Amino acid sequence: MTGMTAPTRDHGDTWGIAPVATLSPGEVAEVNALCDAATDEDGVRPLSEHVTLHLRHGGEGLDRHLLLRDPDAVLVGYAHLDPTDVVAGPVAEVVVHPSHRRHGYGRELVTAALAAVGDGRLRLWAHGDHPGARALAATTGFRETRQLWQMRRSLWAPLPAPSLPGHLRLRSFRPGDDEADWLRVNARAFADHPEQGSWTLTDLQARMEESWFDPEGFLVAEDGSGEMAAFHWTKVHGEESGDLHGHGPIGELYVVGVDPSAQGQGLGRAMTVAGLRWLRSRGLAQAMLYVDADNAPALALYRSLGFVRWDTDVMFRRASTPPGT
Repeated sequence: MTGMTAPTRDHGDTWGIAPVATLSPGEVAEVNALCDAATDEDGVRPLSEHVTLHLRHGGEGLDRHLLLRDPDAVLVGYAHLDPTDVVAGPVAEVVVHPSHRRHGYGRELVTAALAAVGDGRLRLWAHGDHPGARALAATTGFRETRQLWQMRRSLWAPLPAPSLPGHLRLRSFRPGDDEADWLRVNARAFADHPEQGSWTLTDLQARMEESWFDPEGFLVAEDGSGEMAAFHWTKVHGEESGDLHGHGPIGELYVVGVDPSAQGQGLGRAMTVAGLRWLRSRGLAQAMLYVDADNAPALALYRSLGFVRWDTDVMFRRASTPPGT
């Protein structure tokens, strides 16, 4: 980009940006500050939970970070590149500081991410369906391929009683005992899900180490032999500093899963209701969840329980490099 200087480290690449495997503590702090500014401006966090966890530890695995600085070495943009899914293609999440937008920085980050990928395949997440993100996607040759809805409901509204089949009992997750069983059920329940079904023990433990983790709100349904049949992992946002938009604590239906061998018994609805009632017992006023917009059975369930669409995340894809680019 005209007027750009290379970052403080000499990467020797044409755009003044190159992917790095890890970030220093100072760089992590800079990216977090940039994301906080974008959240304040847009009302939505620009990075997914998965990326935020990786960022917090300075990066791990095959993930790469792109840092874009202005001529004064001020961080004006950041992109996270996850190249691990060789089938669906790598994924990038991009954020530009609100005070530095409309200068082509977003396009420069996307171009650098494409260069790092090499074969032109790339997926982009746009959190909050911001008009600027749609414009950037369109001008760089991407098309929409997926929508992830955030839905919400009041916890003050009436809730039905949970009705588990008689051979099952409800209990809380036991750290140190349940990890392997949960990973097995999660993988089976989400075998076709693009992210959830591939969780590893490292992914699970990273979330268990977060300050929000509460095993009491991680509900498990098991049969008489102790076999896990379903689960509902709840989460509470903002008990100290407000919810995702700063309006007070809110409960999340984080993950609800049913083992395929136990489907057809109404367990999805029963576990959802059990989690909602647990969140309400905490004194929370609202609950939220994320669901793919094309998941008709899940949407029907959540709507029947009073959830309505609140916000949208959009994934864009470019299968190959368009002619002339």
